[in-house]
Amino acid sequence: MAKKLFVAAIDKNSGKTTTSISLMHLARKKYDRVGFIKPFGAKSVTHNGLVVDKDVALMAQVFDLRQELEIMSPVVLHQDTTRKVVDGLISPLELQEKIIHACAELEKSCDFIIIEGSGHPGVGSIVGLSNARIARLLDAPVLLVTDGGLGNVVDRLAMIQALFEKERVDVRAILVNRLIPDKREKSLDYLRRALAGEPFQVMGGFNYQPILANPTLRRISTLLELPVHGSKKELQKIIHSVLVGAASTQRITELLQEPSLILATSSRDELLVTLAHLYHMPEYSDHIVGLVITGATPMAPITRQILDKSRIPYMREEELTSAELYQIIGKDVSKIIAEDSEKLDLIRSLAETSLDFAAIDEIFS
Repeated sequence: MAKKLFVAAIDKNSGKTTTSISLMHLARKKYDRVGFIKPFGAKSVTHNGLVVDKDVALMAQVFDLRQELEIMSPVVLHQDTTRKVVDGLISPLELQEKIIHACAELEKSCDFIIIEGSGHPGVGSIVGLSNARIARLLDAPVLLVTDGGLGNVVDRLAMIQALFEKERVDVRAILVNRLIPDKREKSLDYLRRALAGEPFQVMGGFNYQPILANPTLRRISTLLELPVHGSKKELQKIIHSVLVGAASTQRITELLQEPSLILATSSRDELLVTLAHLYHMPEYSDHIVGLVITGATPMAPITRQILDKSRIPYMREEELTSAELYQIIGKDVSKIIAEDSEKLDLIRSLAETSLDFAAIDEIFS
């Protein structure tokens, strides 16, 4: 019989997918047959001709799970699904049966199954498929992912536990992510003492890693719906900082201390030409991920020629200002995709040093 572990989270964007990737990587070192399923998906993509949840597509690509793709995403929310359920055109029981059947099929070929929830624990309640309800349907104990902190974590847990208790779900551990490195042990100690009377264990997860939340050039291109001109080799490179090219050219070059995306207006010929030249200098090349050139004024032909010849990656935005783009990029929550090889390699590496899989495996035995 396959061992099952349901990954839920105290809130959306708390690191469920990162945790699932990590657990899959570590579990495959011990178990020959490790499966993944996201029973209820809120955001779909078309992958290999099938409409599946985007995280299912990610896991299938990263871990070569194409043969199991059809049963890894049994229920995907479409634009009109919730209304059809409320109108009685779709039965929640039918959706539940799809999930139960898919997991049962996966159990036939797996020793260990990672089940990833969607959003926060209550997501899907309108169609009878909250995280807690699905965990009960699949008889799967829960690993609850949370951010660091003390009061906020304990307060949120008090509300969330009621939902799991209502469904009679076994929450066996909470995994605390985004811990401040020099406060890691102190934070975990306080949480363990504050939650000493609870039936679950408190486990340390990832330390705070801003690099995992930072976007890649590909993500910025998708976010802004702008094609990338020049070299495509930087598409998966992680952007550590976004610089608005309002200062002098000399000052901008001084600020290039880490991989950066530079937002510059089309009239800044000197800055654009300088960056094109710096892109090929070893001491600067790693610090220039790309450019977004703003402004309705056309670029000077010679400037465009220099940019194209240098192959520096750049996007052209004629309607929004650099300040507006800076705000859009700053508000974006970057999600991991299969092409983010740098982030995926980092997650695998961090998993081996940050997560105690032996302890997790024992807790969920």
